[in-house]
Amino acid sequence: MIKQNVVQKIPEDDGFDQPSYRSGAAARLAGLSAETLRVWERRYDLSDTKRSAHGQRLYSAQQVQRLSLLKQLVDQGHPIGQLARLSIERLRELAGSVDSGQDGEGAPARPIGVVVIGVSLARRIAASGPEVCPLEVQASCARLEQAGELPALAGTEILLVELSELDESAVPRIVGARAAVHAAAVVVLYRFAPSATIRALRAQGWLVARVPAEMGELAPLCRSALAGQRLPTSRPAANSVAKPAPRRFDEEALANISAAGSSLTCECPRHLSELLLMVGSFETYSAQCASRNPEDARLHHALELAAGRARVILESAMEQLARTDNLPLPPNLSRSLA
Repeated sequence: MIKQNVVQKIPEDDGFDQPSYRSGAAARLAGLSAETLRVWERRYDLSDTKRSAHGQRLYSAQQVQRLSLLKQLVDQGHPIGQLARLSIERLRELAGSVDSGQDGEGAPARPIGVVVIGVSLARRIAASGPEVCPLEVQASCARLEQAGELPALAGTEILLVELSELDESAVPRIVGARAAVHAAAVVVLYRFAPSATIRALRAQGWLVARVPAEMGELAPLCRSALAGQRLPTSRPAANSVAKPAPRRFDEEALANISAAGSSLTCECPRHLSELLLMVGSFETYSAQCASRNPEDARLHHALELAAGRARVILESAMEQLARTDNLPLPPNLSRSLA
C-alpha cells in the first residue's frame, strides 16, 4: 500500500488558495527531520509561515524548496546561522543551480568526467545512474596510495576523493593523486574531520564537504569545484594523540557486505554497514579531536570509548547477520569458523 501522508494539502476551508504543507510533510519533502526543522525555526525564524485554523504551521511550495536548499547546503558544510539570512535566489546560486540540473539555457547538464578514489564511491555512482548522478567515472581505485597506478587521462575534470576520516597527512597524498591523474579540480568528501585539516585542504583550492546523504548531490559539488567556488571554513578544532581500538570490519569489508546484500529483499546489511561506518568514523574523530584542558581531554576520551563500545556491539550484530545470510566476511573473521 502506498502511503498518502507525505504531501498534505490543506483543505480549502482553511483559507489558503495555494498548496500548503504541515511541518511534518514539509520536513520530509525537504529531507529534514521534524526535530531539526523545529530547532531551525525556533533559533533562526526561517520562514514567515502561515498557520491553520488549528494553529499548525503551514509551508508553501516555495518555502519547502527553500528548506530543501538549506538542507543541501548545510550537508555541504555551510553554517545554518549564515544561510538562514539569505534569500532563496542566493541559496540557489550557492547550490550550483541544482534545482534545474541544467547547464545554460535549458540544455541538459553534461556528464562531468571524474577520477574516483574511495572504497565504494565509484560503485555507488554507477548504481545511481546518470539521471540521478551525471558523473562519468573515467578511472577509480579504493585508496589514495593506489592513485599512482591510475592512468593519466586527458581532460579529467575532477579528482573525487572520499575519506571517512581526514587528517593533515592526507594533503600531500591528495596533491600527489591530483598530479598523477592531471585533474582540473579536486573534491574531497569526509564524514569526520578537524577544522584545521579542512582549512589545510581548502587552502589548496579544493572543495571539501561532508559525504552527502544523496548521490544526486555529487554533481552540483563537482560543478561548484570546476567553477572555483569554495565552501566556508568552520571554527577551529584539532587532534589528540589517542588512537581507536582495532576494527573487525574495515571500509572495504563493509562495502563488500553491502554489495553482496543488494540482492536480498532485506536492506539490513546496507543499513548496518552505514551505521558501522559512521560510528567508526566518530570513534576515530573523537580520538583525534584536540583538548583545551585536562577536562576536555577526558571528555573526548569518554566519547571515543562510548563510540568504541557501540561499534563492538554493532560489529557483533553484523557478524551474526553476515553468517546467517552467507555474506562475505573479512579474512580475520572467516578464519574463526575453522
